[in-house]
Amino acid sequence: MIEREFVKQKKREFQVKEFISSTLKNVGHSYTELQRTPLGEKIVIHTSRPGLIVGRKGQNISQLTETLRKRFSLENPQVEISEVEHPDLDSQIVAERIAYALERFGSNRFKGIMHRTMSDVLAAGAKGVEIRLSGKLPGARAKSWRIFGGYLKKCGDAAIMNVSKAIVSAKLKSGVIGIQVRILPPGIIMPDAIRIIEAGEAGASTAGKSDDASTAEKSGDSIIEGKEQESKAHEGKTEKTQTKEQETKNESNEGIKQPEK
Repeated sequence: MIEREFVKQKKREFQVKEFISSTLKNVGHSYTELQRTPLGEKIVIHTSRPGLIVGRKGQNISQLTETLRKRFSLENPQVEISEVEHPDLDSQIVAERIAYALERFGSNRFKGIMHRTMSDVLAAGAKGVEIRLSGKLPGARAKSWRIFGGYLKKCGDAAIMNVSKAIVSAKLKSGVIGIQVRILPPGIIMPDAIRIIEAGEAGASTAGKSDDASTAEKSGDSIIEGKEQESKAHEGKTEKTQTKEQETKNESNEGIKQPEK
């Protein structure tokens, strides 16, 4: 059935995305996009560091293309690299940065890593950010640490559609640390946004409306007057044409002679 074909296709796409995300670690990988073309499958990898993925003379990307062809039975995979313009506003890239910093410097400096990352995200223009770490930080018992800044929606349609979320794990000697990042990017108008109009602005807006109405009335009066003048001129022209026609008829009647008896 056709439904099974769709399920099989989506399953393979999910496996391809999971393989690429697991292969491209610590290279600024954001997300992978798959597109079907007449020539084959087009795979677009969005990253903040395209040079590391391409490699020297395209060696890494050619190896990745060959691996995808053999492992997932793709006929003609075409791998493209797209650079992310604002990496500090991408939750996946930010979470990978935190994981890389924890794996490099250890869990003793996790507070400085969290606060520095939050300040960088807010400086990039984000409306709100939340970072949560869970695991053995830094003692033997597992804990959960959370910091946030700015304005961030937690529920509703705005939190589902507008907030960027990412979950990444960092493998340390003491155990696995879970990293969760939520970012509200700039330029989004929230449904509960309210703009208060001051008294001066309200008076100016009403005055502008009244001026517009008066100008509209004046223009309407001028249009009416113009139409009346046009109608009067048309009536004068019709009277002149009628008098000319009557004169021509009279002249023609006088020109006709009566027959002699």
